Amino acid sequence: MLLPGPEAMQLATYIGWLMHGVRGGAIAGTLFVLPGFIVMMVLSAAYAVFGDIGWVSGLLFGLQSAVVAIVVQAVTRIGSRMLRSPLAVAIAVAAFLALFVFAVPFPLVVIAAGVLGWVVGRARPGWLAAGGHGTAGSSGGDTGGHVIGDDETVPRQSARRALRAAAVCAALWLIPVAVLVVALGGDHVFAQEAILFSKTAVLGFGGAYAILTWVAQDAVGTYGWLSGKDMTTGLALAETTPGPLVLVLQFVGFMAGYNHPGSLPPLIAGMIGGAIAAWTIFVPCFMFIFAGAPFAERLRHNTALHHALSGIGAAVVGVIANLALWFAFTTFFRQTETVRWGPATVLWPTPDSLNVWAVLIALVAALLIFWRRWSTLRVLAVCAAMGVGLAVTGAV
Repeated sequence: MLLPGPEAMQLATYIGWLMHGVRGGAIAGTLFVLPGFIVMMVLSAAYAVFGDIGWVSGLLFGLQSAVVAIVVQAVTRIGSRMLRSPLAVAIAVAAFLALFVFAVPFPLVVIAAGVLGWVVGRARPGWLAAGGHGTAGSSGGDTGGHVIGDDETVPRQSARRALRAAAVCAALWLIPVAVLVVALGGDHVFAQEAILFSKTAVLGFGGAYAILTWVAQDAVGTYGWLSGKDMTTGLALAETTPGPLVLVLQFVGFMAGYNHPGSLPPLIAGMIGGAIAAWTIFVPCFMFIFAGAPFAERLRHNTALHHALSGIGAAVVGVIANLALWFAFTTFFRQTETVRWGPATVLWPTPDSLNVWAVLIALVAALLIFWRRWSTLRVLAVCAAMGVGLAVTGAV
């Protein structure tokens, strides 16, 4: 949780390193991502080629509507874990306003929240209650002779190998980015992808939902690679993969290449774009884990870092709330506009463009999630079926 990027994939890599060193970490992290990467590449291509067909369009319409309820669930779930003090609530509200009203860049919001958490933690530790990460001094129990215990020291030779592997991963990450920028120029879509997703890998705290907020700012607003509805569809498709959920960024990379292919066939450009996104997101994760693994147990006892993480965790709730509202506006309304009042810049829907069917499907999804406690896949299946039905009958 102290590292940027997808923590589930990083945890798998760390466990592999504990059990079998660098080789184990590389195998565990790669195989954790590979099935989802293949599935997402197929789904992205299918969406790009067949997304305009009637019943497919209806299916995607149902998925888009369901995503709004799924993101709201994420807000409530993470909020219940992170917002355990008035200051944490204030940080979440400030993060939401900074993004939704003032269009503050996501990295600045995260950095400010981390600094505030660190400062407050030193002066008034009780003002920002940490939650959801266990006790810093808890023991991992019996290691069975395979992993390093909480209080054991990493052998020096293992630490050196891990640091060398981190250096190799840094080269595997940065050299291709530099080659793309130099060979194609900074304005080429592949170079822009490599730079954006590299920044995401370094500053992407808070999980897939929070990271998607940042990427949406640039991918939709700045570069125009895809639409808001495309982003919603990408998240829905990512929910159906084996994971991790951050593979939604692979979809963004695919659509960027597909919609701006240059001289390449669109499908080939899309696959290259998706591969660039995945490479620049996941390779840095290996670097972070191998660089930090020998020191991980010491960091568990570092209260300053935990206070900073508490500040970031509180801000993430506001970040995801902003994403939920953005998805709701782009899904429930056919038209939106950007309204400016002085320093404020707000995305606002056109009231008479409301899509009642989208709202209805989202309400059904919310009932199934919050009342019936259905799994995400079951909810998506029901909402997709509703969308197909509406398309077949000509309602949408």
